[in-house]
Amino acid sequence: MFSPRGFWGRHKKKILIGLGVVGGGYAIYRLWDSHQRNMLELDRQKEREKQEEELMKIQLKNHFESIQRISDTTTLPYAMHELRARILERLDLSELRDRLMQGKGQPGMLSPQERIELWGRLKILSFTRTVAALWAVTILSLYVRIQVNVLGRHLYLDIARTAEEQDNSDSLSSHGREEFLATADYLCTHGINMLLVNMQSAAMEVLKEKQLKDTFSIDQLRETIMQILDIFMKSEGPTYWVSYLVPEDVSTYRKLMTSSSTSYELTNLMDTSKLEELMSETHTILLRPDFGKVMNIAMEKAVELLIDEMSPEVSGTAPLALAKLLPRVSQMSIPLLAEPENNELISTLRRIPEIEVFYTLVYADLTLES
Repeated sequence: MFSPRGFWGRHKKKILIGLGVVGGGYAIYRLWDSHQRNMLELDRQKEREKQEEELMKIQLKNHFESIQRISDTTTLPYAMHELRARILERLDLSELRDRLMQGKGQPGMLSPQERIELWGRLKILSFTRTVAALWAVTILSLYVRIQVNVLGRHLYLDIARTAEEQDNSDSLSSHGREEFLATADYLCTHGINMLLVNMQSAAMEVLKEKQLKDTFSIDQLRETIMQILDIFMKSEGPTYWVSYLVPEDVSTYRKLMTSSSTSYELTNLMDTSKLEELMSETHTILLRPDFGKVMNIAMEKAVELLIDEMSPEVSGTAPLALAKLLPRVSQMSIPLLAEPENNELISTLRRIPEIEVFYTLVYADLTLES
C-alpha cells in the first residue's frame, strides 16, 4: 500500500534537490528577465537621448544658420553701405581736385602757396581714405564673424538646457539676436569719426617729409601704408582702437543709436544684462593676444591685396612720382568699400585658415595658445 510518509522518506533528498534546482532556475530566470528588461530600458533611454541630441543638433544648426543668414544678408551689407557712405562723405576729394584742375586751366587763379596747400591736403586725404577703408573693412569683417560665433555658442548653451532651466535664464530671442548683431553698426555710425581723425593724423606723420616729386616704388608704397597702420594702431594707446567697434555700455549705446537712427526701435529689445554680457564678451575677445595675431594676419593680407591691385601701374616701370600716384591711391578705396558679395577683400579674409581656426576657438570658448 502506497504511503506518503514512506515515499517522502525514500525520496526526500531527491525532492529537495529537485525543488532547489527548480527554485534556482526560476531565480536565475527572474534575474535574467530583470537584466533583459533593464537592458531594453537602457537601450530605449539611449535611443531617446540620441533622438534628443539629434533634435538639439538640428535646432542648433537652424538657429546658427539663421544668425549667419542675418549677418550675411543684413548686418554686414548694411554696415558696409553705411561705412562707404561715411568715409566717402567725410573724405570727399572732388572739391580739391576741381580746384586744382581749374587752377591748371586758368593760370593765375591759384597762387603757388595755394597750390602747395591743396596738393598737400590731397596727399594726406588720399592715403587717409584708402588706408581707413582698408582697416575698417578688415576689422568689420572679423568683428561680425566673431559676433556670429559668440551668439552661436550662447544658443548652444540655451538649447542644451532643460526647458525648466531655459524658463529661468536669459535665453536669446530673435529680436535679441538681431539687436546684438546690429551693434556692428556702431563703427560706421559713431566709431568712424574718431577713426578718421586718428588715421589722418597717422598719415600726416608718415607723409610729412614726402614731397610730391618724390618717386615711389611698389615696396616704398607698401612700407608707407604699413607705417600709417602702425602709427594709427598705437594712437591714443595700444587698445584704444577697440572703442571704434564696441560701445562703452548698453545704455550709452542705445541712447546713441536712438538719437542717430530713425530705424532703431525701442520695442522687443534684448534684456539689458544679456546684451551687456554679449558685448563684454566680444570686447574681451578683441583684446585677446590670439586675436591680435589674427588681426595682424588679416591686415597684412589686406595690404598685400591692395598692393597687388596697384602693382601693374607701379612695378615694371620706373618709380612713379607721388603726385602721379595719388589718383590711384584714392581710387583704391572704392573696391575696398564694395558690397560684401562683390568685395574681394572680404572674400579673401573668409578663406584664411588661421582666421577660420580662430572662429572655431571663439565658438568653443577656447584660446589659441602661442
